[in-house]
Amino acid sequence: MDIGIDKIGFYVPKDYIDIVELAEARDVDPNKYTIGIGQDKQAVPQPYEDAVTLATSAADKILTDEDREKIGLFIVGTESSVDESKSTAAFLSNLLELPEDIRSYEIKQACYGATAGLQSAYDFINGNPDKKALVIATDIARYGINTPGEVTQGAGAVAMIISQNPRVLKFDHKSVYMTRNVGDFWRPTFSKTAFARGKFSNEVYVDFFTTLWRKYRAQYDATAEDFSTMLFHIPYTKMGTKALRTLEGNVPDDKYEELTKHYQESIKFSRAVGNLYTGSLYLGLLSYLVNGAQENEKILMFSYGSGAVGELFSAEIQPGFESVIDKAAIEDELANRQKISIEDYEKIYQVEYEDGASIDAEEVDTKFYLSGIRENERLYKVKR
Repeated sequence: MDIGIDKIGFYVPKDYIDIVELAEARDVDPNKYTIGIGQDKQAVPQPYEDAVTLATSAADKILTDEDREKIGLFIVGTESSVDESKSTAAFLSNLLELPEDIRSYEIKQACYGATAGLQSAYDFINGNPDKKALVIATDIARYGINTPGEVTQGAGAVAMIISQNPRVLKFDHKSVYMTRNVGDFWRPTFSKTAFARGKFSNEVYVDFFTTLWRKYRAQYDATAEDFSTMLFHIPYTKMGTKALRTLEGNVPDDKYEELTKHYQESIKFSRAVGNLYTGSLYLGLLSYLVNGAQENEKILMFSYGSGAVGELFSAEIQPGFESVIDKAAIEDELANRQKISIEDYEKIYQVEYEDGASIDAEEVDTKFYLSGIRENERLYKVKR
């Protein structure tokens, strides 16, 4: 049975800052951010947007009534959960008008969570071929104002429907994975911002890729020639470049040139949005599908979550995939966002709603939004 991604959609906040302006405000050479980090713009969520609203907005773009009737499994991968007990998936169930007979939960393992969700969805569809699964990656990456990680912030969500006979991407069920207890990145329960050992995290990321690539080749008797494209977890686009460069001189020059060209097509959206944590790999997939993919391409995908878990898995782009993806709508969504000043971004960043807060719908510019907090419970509404 063929199983994979039947639909894919994403949502990004409507406001963004220009990375050059951020660099100038921080008295940093802009080239350090645009070239050294590899970013151009950074999405800025409003205070009434969070992992729940981002996820709902992404899924709302692709769900139909027929999908809702067939979904039997719903998984959210996030490291930006709004509750330590209640899953993000539970918050979404009524916002997305899903039926009750669905198994739903949340997965947390840094940026790897959505990939774990996809693998669970594969197994679920394999045992329930008449059903579908909904997997959403949703996150807000925060490091703090005027911190080293500020340039690698971002926000957004990617939603995927998994089914048999997929129209976008077929998984070939070949993967290798590994786990190590590594202190490269963490966010304690008391903190809304992450802590990271940046240089060390880069080293671990590259080591995970090279180790998994060696294991994949040995286990499946594979070479780089088997793939036209390699997609990477890209919290910032230069990070994926560092992993890709480990292949230079170890694969034929024309193959490395092809992989590099396709990588540039896969990072266009991330350069314009920033870090999606769990969604970063899948925003790269969507970028490639819109900007350069061809039918029947064999691709290799590297997922990494600090702490650390990594997985390397392969898939095939399906014939007719372009008919499932509304390229014009996606490009318009990215093009029609509003640039805000660094001063306004800093003000937005520092807004925190306390218990008893109520958000007026007239002040909201999104369909789904946080409407208030009562007895420390977050409440959400749909703006009609």
